[in-house]
Amino acid sequence: MPTTAAVARTDAGLAAELRVGVMRLRRRLAGERHPDNDLSLGQMAVLGLLFRRGDQTVGDLARLEHVQPPSMTRTVTCLEGDGLVVRRPHETDGRVVIVSLTDRGREVVLADRKRRDAWLAVQLTHLTPDERNVLRRAAPLLDRLSQAD
Repeated sequence: MPTTAAVARTDAGLAAELRVGVMRLRRRLAGERHPDNDLSLGQMAVLGLLFRRGDQTVGDLARLEHVQPPSMTRTVTCLEGDGLVVRRPHETDGRVVIVSLTDRGREVVLADRKRRDAWLAVQLTHLTPDERNVLRRAAPLLDRLSQAD
C-alpha cells in the first residue's frame, strides 16, 4: 500500500488531497459565518459576486454560479425581498434585468467576511512562516482552479 506522500506525488493523488482539504476548509469557514446571517451559502455567494464584480444580469449570475436562470431568479427575488439587492431594467435592452447590491447587502457581505477572515487569520498564526509563504503562492492558483470550466 503506497504512503499518503507517495499518492500525493501523482496528479490524481494531489487532486484527492486538495479536494478533501478544500472541502473541509469550506465547511469550517461556513461554520464561522456571522451569527446574525441566516442566508444560505448560495445567497451569500450571489452577494459576494455582486460585491466583487459589481452589477450583473440574472443570466450572468446564473452562469457564474453554475445554476439555471430560473434558480437564480428565485435567489435574487429572496435577496430583493430582504433588501439586499435591487433589480432595474438594462439601460439599452429592456428585456434584461440588472441586479445591484444595496448598502445593506454590502454591510452583510463585509460583516460576514470580517468574521471569517478573522478566524482564518488566527489559524494562520499556527503555521510556520514557510507554510504561510506556501499558502501565499497557492492562493492565486486555488482561485484560478475555482474558475476553471
